[in-house]
Amino acid sequence: MTHSQVIAIDGPSGSGKSTVAREVAKNLSLLYVDTGAMFRALGYALDRLKIEFVEGPELRRFLEEVKFNYGESEQVLVRVNGEDFTAKIREHHVSSLASNISKLKSVRDFLLTFQRELAKKKVCVMEGRDIGTVVFPDAFCKIFVTAQLEIRAKRRFDQLLLQGQKDVHFATILADVKDRDEKDTNRAIAPLKQASDAVFLDSSSLSEKEVIEEIRRICFEKAKAVGINL
Repeated sequence: MTHSQVIAIDGPSGSGKSTVAREVAKNLSLLYVDTGAMFRALGYALDRLKIEFVEGPELRRFLEEVKFNYGESEQVLVRVNGEDFTAKIREHHVSSLASNISKLKSVRDFLLTFQRELAKKKVCVMEGRDIGTVVFPDAFCKIFVTAQLEIRAKRRFDQLLLQGQKDVHFATILADVKDRDEKDTNRAIAPLKQASDAVFLDSSSLSEKEVIEEIRRICFEKAKAVGINL
């Protein structure tokens, strides 16, 4: 069996997958792909243009004409039509935009094609919610990272405070994370779920460093098994 040169890290919101995926990719000199940032960027752009989140000619025209760039540098993660969206997409309200836009098949198809093209260039660490099940079902390494709901909400809350967002409340973040979980796991198209051959990793009681080390160990073990050099 031929395997895609992809380390697929899936998991729910606040599981810590973005942070550890970025660090693992940096540590192994691999391409880091944050698919959540892509959905956030498109959701933010559509919302700003007042384009409804429904299938139709307006959305189709936008996806046909949009100039979408990813991974320009460590500082500039994503650009839409030449504009740097890296900081804008981390605002808390953009999370719900990403969740809503991820239900649209045309958007998922657009990003699936984009993500598969990226992975042709080199071995990459790609994180999201359906990487190991839909985008790269043949990824050589699949890991499903999660944590208890309250812990994930606390991580998200602390992250927003660290970014300087003052008008946030833990109860609101907790409710939002729970709502995001329900939407992601119950959507009709590419729902969040663990791939049958993914390694399950609960990060609730682990430090960031411990999660990174465990993922590195799993990556090397899986790579060796299929003859991929990391």
